[in-house]
Amino acid sequence: MPRPGRAEQIAQDERDLARLGYSQQLFREMGGFSNFAISFSIISILTGAVLLFGYGLKLAGPIINTVGWPVVSLFTLCVAASMAELASLYPTAGGLYFWAFRLGGRGWAWLTAWLNMIGQVTITAGINVAAATYIIGAVTRIFGLPTSESWYLVLAVMVVIMIPQVIINAVGIRLTARLNDVSVWWHIGGVLVIVALLALWGAHHNDAGFLVRHVTTTTPLDASSADLGGGRTAPALVIADVKLPSPLFALVPGLAALYAAAPLALVFVLGLLQAQWTYTGYDASAHVAEETVMARLNAAWGVFLSVAVSAVVGYVLLLVLTWSIPKSDVATTANDAYPVLQIAYANLAPAGAHLVALIIGGAMWLCGLASITSMARMWYAFARDDGMPGARYLKRVHPRHRTPIHAIVVTSVLAVLITVYAAAYTVVTSISTITLYLAYVIPIWLNWRNRRRGQGEHATPATAPWSLGRWAPVVNAIAIAWVVFIAIVFALPPNELVLWTMLLLAVVLGAYWMVSARRRFVGPGAGRCDS
Repeated sequence: MPRPGRAEQIAQDERDLARLGYSQQLFREMGGFSNFAISFSIISILTGAVLLFGYGLKLAGPIINTVGWPVVSLFTLCVAASMAELASLYPTAGGLYFWAFRLGGRGWAWLTAWLNMIGQVTITAGINVAAATYIIGAVTRIFGLPTSESWYLVLAVMVVIMIPQVIINAVGIRLTARLNDVSVWWHIGGVLVIVALLALWGAHHNDAGFLVRHVTTTTPLDASSADLGGGRTAPALVIADVKLPSPLFALVPGLAALYAAAPLALVFVLGLLQAQWTYTGYDASAHVAEETVMARLNAAWGVFLSVAVSAVVGYVLLLVLTWSIPKSDVATTANDAYPVLQIAYANLAPAGAHLVALIIGGAMWLCGLASITSMARMWYAFARDDGMPGARYLKRVHPRHRTPIHAIVVTSVLAVLITVYAAAYTVVTSISTITLYLAYVIPIWLNWRNRRRGQGEHATPATAPWSLGRWAPVVNAIAIAWVVFIAIVFALPPNELVLWTMLLLAVVLGAYWMVSARRRFVGPGAGRCDS
């Protein structure tokens, strides 16, 4: 049979969407490559893997890159594959929240939505803080300016780079999609250029044994400590500029001794934050399903392939960066504020190092652009179902550009505000990692539960064109176990603020549900098409 034309495919997508309870409001402009591109751009190996390069390196040494990255990649692929099935089953904006509703009911949907929305805001904050921090470091090196560690300077630069991101997102998905397509080639081509420069013209290359070396240059106890005044340095809970004695270290006897001893198992799992935060945001392919042609296949492949391609390209980048650490001096590179720039400028002539700096800076900006797209679609989807205060305002679609312009602006402002609260890059990244992965795992768990019980809706080869088939229960179980593990690990010091923030969040959301949302929130309007 001849392949259906684009118009017929779009018509089928609109019928699929109508069966899920919605009419087509957003422009359906994205093809399969553009759908993949938005998730690949948000993962952005030139953002997470670069900005947190020193974090894992100072805790565990080169082994965190050569062994830690593939370990995280394999487990994350299980999560992505489990999500891809559901994206194929339910191709709608705000995917995870809708999946949870169909699989488990309105309570699970409401919780998933809030976790996903908080995760989307914090990941956008983390990406643009990363870009601002990196741009400051690149500019100081390129122009020979004095370095600055002012958090307020970082915030100012963050706002400046977000303004064009917001404007581009507001004027339409067509331009955003084109820039995401460019972002894919920018990332892949950029990695190839960086790898070639360091491999062919780099001044420092280490032996193979160096790549699996375990070196702790900063113990977890040191990383968790701060100056509490009076010359006293101790484990601390840091909230912006406020530093308090750590409640967790006071509550858990022997924790300080364990953190000071820094066993390999501890520093290795703590250092996995670098890789795991890089692998966030790939739910974007599901969030733009209503703007994607042939969404039941393309959105699913977008989720899965964005992780798979990033795994390979990112590993090549990390291996070459680690191989090129100057004079095998892990401590100097790990403790530099801009470790990848330190590697580039110590290995290459100024022109080559400047090129590396520009490639990474451009990739980070494109990553932030894609993250705002995904974030706004999730908030729009939840507001469309009256799931939050101010929903009437947030669900408005611009009549000409057909974009959720109010959701774009409001969520971008929130991303800046959350950065003021958590004035530490690793805290923002930990919060986004935990909240996003909890949002990922809830519908995965519900799908796995329903399949085992033989009750309720769940993905099957008959209902989801992209299917794991008989491997689905095993892959789902691995994904669930991995998310539980990382949710615990990334709430530990040196990111203790994450622990208390997540507990506070649980209390606030629980109270909000009991007092108000349980009575008011009815869930996605199945069978209702919005006009």
